[in-house]
Amino acid sequence: MLSATAVVFALISWVYGQTYSATYAPSDLPQTSEQGQSGTNQCGSTNNQTSSCQNVYLNSVDDFCFYAPPEPGANATIGDTERIEVSWCLKDGYGTRTIPPNTLSGAHFVQTPDYVQVTGVGNLTLVNIPAGDTGGELDPHGADGNGNPIGGLVFSSAFTGTLTQLHEWTNFMSDSEFCFRGCKDGPNAPALCQHIYDTLGCMWNIPGNYSAGVFERCDGDTNEPMGVYGTSTFFQGEPVTPSAHPAPPSSMCTTFTTVGAVALSTSASAGTTSLASSTATGSHSSGTSSVSATSGTQKSAAVPMYAPGVLLQVMALVAGGAAGVMVIA
Repeated sequence: MLSATAVVFALISWVYGQTYSATYAPSDLPQTSEQGQSGTNQCGSTNNQTSSCQNVYLNSVDDFCFYAPPEPGANATIGDTERIEVSWCLKDGYGTRTIPPNTLSGAHFVQTPDYVQVTGVGNLTLVNIPAGDTGGELDPHGADGNGNPIGGLVFSSAFTGTLTQLHEWTNFMSDSEFCFRGCKDGPNAPALCQHIYDTLGCMWNIPGNYSAGVFERCDGDTNEPMGVYGTSTFFQGEPVTPSAHPAPPSSMCTTFTTVGAVALSTSASAGTTSLASSTATGSHSSGTSSVSATSGTQKSAAVPMYAPGVLLQVMALVAGGAAGVMVIA
């Protein structure tokens, strides 16, 4: 008999597996991939700082992107601009905007068998996030089934050696902290790149190293899915928010002096090291919700961004009888 956790995983995978309308390759992209898209997926190969490209690439610590606002201003918070974010990348050649020098003060890329992720800190006002913005979540589903941003596509060469679309991903951004996880397609991808904990921030959703002054690429083990604790599943808004899962240890790390246009020499180190805990502070919000990333204190009512409401109904009907599984209708 399947465990309660396996049932939840299977249901999440089944529902979201039906929402993959297409699989794209970077060499053959449409002008837009979702109705209502403000930017484009046909981006060319030359970066420029007014690009409206909405493709992200997650390949290594010196070759990754994230989403951020297209224009600066007081109204450019992540919560205000989540539908129209554009891609900012370290490397040229993708037709995106380029992350400016001195934006990043630390970045940590980890590849696991099931996902790749990058975590870090910096002065993200240089990519149009307003100072003081405690941030929010971006994901491929959004409240209405379209992505945040609408039409955002994520690719990685980490698993196959060629750029392959990752349908499940989650990206948190604030004025000083960022994290991005892209999951390899498979039955556990929706759970490992869950997007329903949009007010709980980077360190709760994507545990890892957020230390400044270090740029590294490491191998790592797959972490436990956010919100899943044995046979119980936590849902945002419940009275008690459990602690984040600890980050698994990393190994085979390669350190970089810096990353971006001024990347210098690298050095490789073997062995196993534990990921340092982050000392970054701040809170994260999406829309009208905000929860401290360090304390979990809820500041205003949160509405989970769980697009297909049928999922929770199916879970309630099928998984509700499994002992210890918390479901909501």
